[in-house]
Amino acid sequence: MSYIFNFFITFFMFSRINLFDFSQKVDYKTEVLAGLTVAMTMIPESLSFAILAGFSPLTGLYAAFLMGLITAILGGRPGMVSGGAGATVVVLIALMQSHGVEYVFAAVVLAGVIQLLVGIFRLGKFIRLVPQPVMYGFVNGLAVIIFMAQIEQFKVVTASGTTWLSGSALWIMLGLVMLTIAIVVVFPKLTKAVPASLVAIIVVFLIVLGFGIDTKTVKDIASIGGGFPPFHIPEVPFNFDMLKIIFPYALVMAGVGLIESLLTLNVVDEITGTKGRGNKEAVAQGTANVVNGFFTGMGGCAMIAQSFVNLAAGSRARLSGIVAAITILLIILFGAPVIELVPMAALTGVMIMVAIGTFEWISLRIVNKMPRHDIAVGILVAVVTVWLHNLALAVLIGVIISALVFAWESAKRIRARKYNDESGIKHYEIFGPLFFGSVTAFNEKFDVNHDPEEVIVDFKESRVADMSAIEALNKLTERYQKAGKKLHLRHLSEDCRTLLHNAGSVIDVNIMEDPKYIVATDK
Repeated sequence: MSYIFNFFITFFMFSRINLFDFSQKVDYKTEVLAGLTVAMTMIPESLSFAILAGFSPLTGLYAAFLMGLITAILGGRPGMVSGGAGATVVVLIALMQSHGVEYVFAAVVLAGVIQLLVGIFRLGKFIRLVPQPVMYGFVNGLAVIIFMAQIEQFKVVTASGTTWLSGSALWIMLGLVMLTIAIVVVFPKLTKAVPASLVAIIVVFLIVLGFGIDTKTVKDIASIGGGFPPFHIPEVPFNFDMLKIIFPYALVMAGVGLIESLLTLNVVDEITGTKGRGNKEAVAQGTANVVNGFFTGMGGCAMIAQSFVNLAAGSRARLSGIVAAITILLIILFGAPVIELVPMAALTGVMIMVAIGTFEWISLRIVNKMPRHDIAVGILVAVVTVWLHNLALAVLIGVIISALVFAWESAKRIRARKYNDESGIKHYEIFGPLFFGSVTAFNEKFDVNHDPEEVIVDFKESRVADMSAIEALNKLTERYQKAGKKLHLRHLSEDCRTLLHNAGSVIDVNIMEDPKYIVATDK
């Protein structure tokens, strides 16, 4: 067990400068209480996802501890919480069923390596390509998923299968959930010194314990007692055939984890009014997943629901995430008998309020002010998120459709102002980008047969964007050459000229060079 302690001591020594955010004042009491609240909400979710995938319950709790601790220390977004999230676990179910848990651990390590490379090569910036309607759809769909997951707590497993609670068990569950929600809503009006979610969990726990109420508890999901995460090298053959098996799963897991983590980072940025560091978060996520694979964890990513719980409790620094992770470890080691008695109704009520807080209600208020295609994209992303529970696919679909809509709208914006000067030269002043979507409209602007002997095409308000645009200019030049007329291109920007030159285009012989102006300085 000593190597476990040595690992974490070394880890903290190399990471100590990141334990706290010294750029702002840390409210230690708020951070500690927020961390305790987050830990309470992470445990049942991690257990549920681990059992769903066929892992042992401790595999899920180890993931919650390791992901939470490492990303809290090394991550690029103070206040954001990571753990054994369902989005990444779902990807591994098929691999677990076909090849077993050892291949899963190897895939988690490889996914972490991929995420590390994304962060090292600073590819996290591509999250900027996600439009706001996609963000709205992602968050709203996730809110619905969180809410629907709580409905599952009103079911019970029997010998004949899963059935809904009924009779007194149902009414007790409903009453405790409503009591939890009432405390979460009312308590902040009295004081914000203690997180309302933590107060609600403690009050409902004491009521159930004091009155001996028979209701569903954490123990009904699984036992959570155990020891330190053991160091374990995945027992798989280290050859190319093994790599072929795990690589597709690792690649998808890495992509899903980064998309959800970076989207969560953006949402937290909006809530806190501060700016996180996407590439640093990618490195932290990758490091956490590599460690997970070698310490029997199922891996994971950022957990948006728990991040919202953390922020709602007042956390704005890294300390709450560290407290949450250490709390989970202490519960595994010593506190399992107590935590297993916590009523699921209390956790369900807290998560229902999280779902309500997660939903972007402003998206409903401004729906009549948004373009119709943005509304359609947001709804589609939300539907795919809820229907398939695949957040990465939903975001990818939204980004692709948004890009196609943008291309279509941009294609319609290209236009030309035409006039003849005193020398009889015809001018075409082009407005809007010239790219694959606008090539057809661009070609329709020119009247080669009736134009004079000399023509100038002015790109001062336009840009040549891609190979389709270059080919369009080539063909336009050939048409004027065949008609025995001279074509000049004016005001091509430097990047446009470079693009034409690199393409080996014949147009460069006809480019009318613009004068270069030198700005006068004091020197």
